[in-house]
Amino acid sequence: MLYPAYVHHDEGSAYGLTFPDFPGCHAAADAQDDILVAAQEAIEAHFFGESDIPAASELAVWGTHPDYQDGFWMLVDIDLSKVSTKAIRLNISLPENLVHKIDAAASAQHLSRSAFLAKAALKELAEV
Repeated sequence: MLYPAYVHHDEGSAYGLTFPDFPGCHAAADAQDDILVAAQEAIEAHFFGESDIPAASELAVWGTHPDYQDGFWMLVDIDLSKVSTKAIRLNISLPENLVHKIDAAASAQHLSRSAFLAKAALKELAEV
């Protein structure tokens, strides 16, 4: 989803990002090429554990706002699938010996079974 982001930059400092739709959510990037990555990471961190993410506002709403002067606007495509961390209960079947191995590995890492399985799934998906 495209969200408006206000970018400001003073010579010798990082690019600062402000998201009017997310009060208190800010990001910074040392290089202009890193702004989009910083934006995604900031929003993921800001909404960690949350399930209710506001819809994007129209850029025109903010264009003349006095808090956003001397910078420029970007529409940032935020991957909301990486943001929403609402837990969903699943019912799965696994071989008993595999469940015991999962529980042992999860315990060694101080994780719940669910957290361990989520971590393993994310690792597998990153390798695809």
